[in-house]
Amino acid sequence: MALKVLSALDTARTQYYHFKAIIIAGMGLFTDAYDLFCIPPVMRLIGRIYYNDEEYKGVIPPDVVSIMVGISLLGTVIGQLVFGRLGDRFGRRRVYGVALMLMVTSSIGCGFSIGRTRKCVLTSLCFFRFLLGIGIGGDYPLSATIMSEFANKRTRGSFIAAVFSMQGFGILASSAVTLVVCKIFELASRSSHIISTPPDEADLAWRLILMLGAIPAAMTYYWRMLMPETARYTALVEQNVRQAVKDMEKVLDVSVHQLTEECEFVPSPPSYGLVSKRFLSHHGRDLFACAAAWFLVDIVFYSTNLFQSKIYNIFLLDKHHKPLNAYKEAFRIAEFQAVLAICSTIPGYWGTVFLIDRIGRVKIQIMGFFCMAICLFAIGIPYNKYWSNHTNAGFLFLYGLTFFFSNFGPNTTTFIVPAELFPARFRSTCHGISGAAGKVGAIIGSVGFLWASQSTQKTEVETGYHKGIGMTNSLVILGGICVLGMVLTFFFTPETNGRSLEENENEEETNELCFLGCFNKSDDRAYLSAVAASQ
Repeated sequence: MALKVLSALDTARTQYYHFKAIIIAGMGLFTDAYDLFCIPPVMRLIGRIYYNDEEYKGVIPPDVVSIMVGISLLGTVIGQLVFGRLGDRFGRRRVYGVALMLMVTSSIGCGFSIGRTRKCVLTSLCFFRFLLGIGIGGDYPLSATIMSEFANKRTRGSFIAAVFSMQGFGILASSAVTLVVCKIFELASRSSHIISTPPDEADLAWRLILMLGAIPAAMTYYWRMLMPETARYTALVEQNVRQAVKDMEKVLDVSVHQLTEECEFVPSPPSYGLVSKRFLSHHGRDLFACAAAWFLVDIVFYSTNLFQSKIYNIFLLDKHHKPLNAYKEAFRIAEFQAVLAICSTIPGYWGTVFLIDRIGRVKIQIMGFFCMAICLFAIGIPYNKYWSNHTNAGFLFLYGLTFFFSNFGPNTTTFIVPAELFPARFRSTCHGISGAAGKVGAIIGSVGFLWASQSTQKTEVETGYHKGIGMTNSLVILGGICVLGMVLTFFFTPETNGRSLEENENEEETNELCFLGCFNKSDDRAYLSAVAASQ
């Protein structure tokens, strides 16, 4: 028996509160992208300030960079697991604000990293980046789950994708803030023309860039606290239908008779736990599909920094091929990131927003994996013979396409599907498990492949690295990972498009959808209705 309040949510017209929820839920992901993409220019400034000696010549050693990147991603893994579980145990709303405040305070803490010596600053920065990672990780399952449970059935995919697309605006914001701060400090500095030694105030510039990222997230904290608990959690997990009706009446323009039950109805209590044979039997394959796809795409998505040092070097010389000062180096890096976001990243996000409820999740995910593989093979196979000496417009075009099809593809869909596929009492937990698997892949991609991609010739290895398998082999392996993701999606990932969350969590129906159903030539909804009718 379906609850009227949930049916009303599924059929409700798109209204103001949906868009408000997108902004509020998306602000955590906005902060996530801001902190991720402000780090390359910040690390450039830190290198010029704290490693400005004959041994390092303004470049942070690769082992320090790896620790800095890996520690924040490790925090994200922990945050997704812990906050995902807490979201199912104590409610989405109760832990939602905690994750956001952890992000805000740790962002400010990054700017206040203690001391002026190399070891002291980097140690404290790693500590606060770890805490920031926990907060960011916690925001992933909560934002996705809340948006999926508030959305209507017809446009649910677009709404969750719109939440995730806030990352694109976070990238732009980080670039804009870096551009403005670096330009202001350069103009105000009397020694900005000196290339070898950055001025003392440069130490304030990178701290300010990190701290400013906390402002948008802090501004939305009040609105997060005003959001009611989702009706699905209140009705299905807490089994309080009356409270669910009251909460929805406050935020959605739905008539009372659409929400009020004709007879007192209390949903059945949970019949099995997360760690049980029955859960594995009914949802184990779905959890494997979500976690594995997210793991594979993050290996590839986060390994794109393989190219960054080579691309950045093009922009880090003036027109006379002379080095730039510290401010201009950070400015150029942020400028490149902004251009890439505008031309590639953001269009990819919004391609998913506009088309996901028309095409379906599985088709977009398969297409994205396929196109990413083609781009990586096109860069990787001729890399040593051509691209290594011709980092030109063609190279940048293929590089941009990998970002476009990751976002108009598995990078977005892997965020959406776990929020739609599992029962309400496990939804946040399973999303957190899937996301944690993804961030393990991110550690492999951003740290492991960075070292593995080094040349097989010792004389060609970059300073501080060891011999690796070479860029060509690394890129071909990444392309193969995309092919594996495409195959895994085709055989294991169920299509959730056009179905209510309660229909998706029906074990018998879900099992019918994992195989070829998404490629049926008939209308998806007609196919799904036929499956349901056959049960």
